[in-house]
Amino acid sequence: MTSTAGIPEPASYAAKPPDAVEAASPPQTGGRDRYFDLLRAVALFRVVLYHLMGWAWLPIVFPSMGVMFALAGNLMSRSLARRPAPEVIRGRLRRLLPPLWLLGVIGVTGMLVAGWRPDEEGHPAWWWLHLGYWILPLSDPPYADVSHGVAGLLADDWPTALGVPLWYLRAYLWFVLLSPLLRRALRSAPWPTILAPLVLSGALEFTSATTASWRLDATLTDFATFGSCWLLGMAHQQGTLSRLPRYAIPSLAPAVGAVALWYALTHDLHQNHDLDDMPFAQSLWSFAAVLLLLHLSPRWPTWPPVLRRWDGLITLLNSRAVTIYLWHNLCIAVAEPLWDHAWSIHALELHAPGLLTSPWPALPLTWLLTALCVLCFGWAEDLAAGRHPTLWPNGRTKGARKRGGTRRGEAGQPVVREG
Repeated sequence: MTSTAGIPEPASYAAKPPDAVEAASPPQTGGRDRYFDLLRAVALFRVVLYHLMGWAWLPIVFPSMGVMFALAGNLMSRSLARRPAPEVIRGRLRRLLPPLWLLGVIGVTGMLVAGWRPDEEGHPAWWWLHLGYWILPLSDPPYADVSHGVAGLLADDWPTALGVPLWYLRAYLWFVLLSPLLRRALRSAPWPTILAPLVLSGALEFTSATTASWRLDATLTDFATFGSCWLLGMAHQQGTLSRLPRYAIPSLAPAVGAVALWYALTHDLHQNHDLDDMPFAQSLWSFAAVLLLLHLSPRWPTWPPVLRRWDGLITLLNSRAVTIYLWHNLCIAVAEPLWDHAWSIHALELHAPGLLTSPWPALPLTWLLTALCVLCFGWAEDLAAGRHPTLWPNGRTKGARKRGGTRRGEAGQPVVREG
C-alpha cells in the first residue's frame, strides 16, 4: 500500500519577473509556518489511519502523499534560493539517509535471521547489488516477500509491512536530485513545467507504455503521479501561483478534481482498489487538492488560539516525521496480532464481539508502538540534522518546562530546525 506556506504575494508582483518576485518576497523569520506544520501532521496521521483501515475514501478526503510532496518541494525551493544546489542536496541526503540506514540494519538483519538469502532474486549477484538501495534508495530497497514471524506477535508478511512504504523515500530522493533542474524550468516556463508530469501520467495511463525494468517503471510512474505536486510547492515559494487571477484556482481546481473523481468512480473505486492503484486519477486529484490548499494557505507564524493546545503534538509529529513514516507500518503489523489476543478474554467475546472484530482498537495500540519507535529510533533524525538528540521533541525544553514556558524563536514558536 502506498500510499508524508505563506500567503500569496501582493497583486502588484504580477508585472515583475520571477527574480523580482522572489527578491520582493517578505523575508522568512526564524519561526516555522505553522499552517504547513499542521498540513504535514494531518497528512502523517492520515497515512497511518489508511494503512490500518484501508478505506478507499481516505485518500480522497485528504491526499496525504501529494500534500507531503508539495510541502517538501516548497522547502526545497526555499533552500535553493538561499544556498548552492550541491550544498542543499547534500543536506537533504544527510537528513534522509541515516533513519533509513537504521531501519535497514534492523530490518535486513531480522530478515537474514529469518531465512532471507541471496537466491531470493534469482542470481545472487543481483541480491547483493540491490542491497545497495538500502544505502542510497535510487530504487526500492529489496525485502523478503514472506519470512518467519513470531507466533502471536508478528505475521510472516512483516517484511512487506516494513518495505512497502519505502517507495516514498525513493521518489523523494529523485525529486531532490532533480530540483535544481526543475527550478530552472519553472523560472523559464512555469505552467508547462507544472503540467508536464500530468501529461506524462496521462500518457502512461492511456498508452500502457512500459520500459524493460519494473524499477524504472515505478520511478517514472511516481514522478508522473506526484511531480506536479512537488512543482506546485516550488512554484508557490517562487510566487508563481500568486500571479494568477484570484478566481483562477478556485475555478480550475474543482474542475480538475471532478475529472479525477469521475475517472476513479468509473474505474471501480473500492476498498481494495483505490487511488493508489489509479496513478492518473491520483495525479489529478492530488494536483487539485494541493492547488487549493496552497491557494488558501494563510501565514501562521503563531498558532490561532483554537490550535494552540495541539502545539506540542504537531511539533512532535513534524520533528519525527521520517521515523513515524518508516516504522508505522511495522507497528501496525505488530498491533493487529496483539489485539487478536483479546479473543482470549471471555467477557469481551461474550458481551462485545463487535469490538473484537473492529480495527479501531488497533489504532491506539499502533500509535503507542509508534511512540515507542520514536523514543527508540527518533534520535537518528536529530543526529542527521546536526541537532542534540532528544527523546520527545515537542518543542518544549526541560528548562522551559521548569520556568513554565517554552523556548521560542523569533516568531514566538518552538525552535525546530527545518533543514
